[in-house]
Amino acid sequence: MTEILKASNLNKTFKLSARQQKIEKVKEKKRIAVNNLSFSAYKGEIFGLLGPNGAGKTTVLRMLSTMIKPDSGDALINGASVVKQSELVRSKIGFLTSELKLEEFFTPNYLFDFFADLHKIPTDVRITRKRELYDKFGIGDFAEVKVANLSTGMKQKVSLVISLVHNPEIIIFDEPTNGLDVLTAKVVTDFLLELKQQGKTIIVSTHIFSLVEKICDRVGIIIDGRMIVCDTLKNITAEKSLEDIFFDVYAETVGDCK
Repeated sequence: MTEILKASNLNKTFKLSARQQKIEKVKEKKRIAVNNLSFSAYKGEIFGLLGPNGAGKTTVLRMLSTMIKPDSGDALINGASVVKQSELVRSKIGFLTSELKLEEFFTPNYLFDFFADLHKIPTDVRITRKRELYDKFGIGDFAEVKVANLSTGMKQKVSLVISLVHNPEIIIFDEPTNGLDVLTAKVVTDFLLELKQQGKTIIVSTHIFSLVEKICDRVGIIIDGRMIVCDTLKNITAEKSLEDIFFDVYAETVGDCK
């Protein structure tokens, strides 16, 4: 297998303001979000980061996408360092997260063309790519509708299309089906499987067991910022369901979740 992504000993700590300490009723002034985390992903596979809310999944993906820098450690994406070669990494990846909001004043057409220009996509390639993606997700009828007037599902589709404008080889999705209705969620998950068939490498974070079981080749279970289990889905679920394995691991790591 060809290793496309290699994360090595990633660490990230955030300072807590006095207000945050008061709201969360904690005395600690710092929070360890990611703790010495390592894993690899390979060409043509879907790797799932599975964990509860607050486990550190989003922080990991934000470091991989160069949105934030790790305190220590590094990750190589197609040989490019997220710490030292952030611009090169961004040219290689597509990144989608619900935390990134589309500017509501603009239309899908404007945003698609804007990001295509950022990636220096030739006009003829851009036109073809836009037509293919719009047809895939049914965006054409809404191409000149302001984002503010789109449904939640259509906004997610537009965000997905924009993140793929440059046809990246590595795609990073944070909670790709979060907040979507069942029909839109199926369109997105089917498309992820289609991208895999094209040889793309896909990293997804989620807390949904069924999504991991449906689309992922390998999975890493992350709890309190640490990678507790990392293996093929087949190996992890050889004797128990993924849900049972997760709660066994959670109980051993954190304690009884009841």
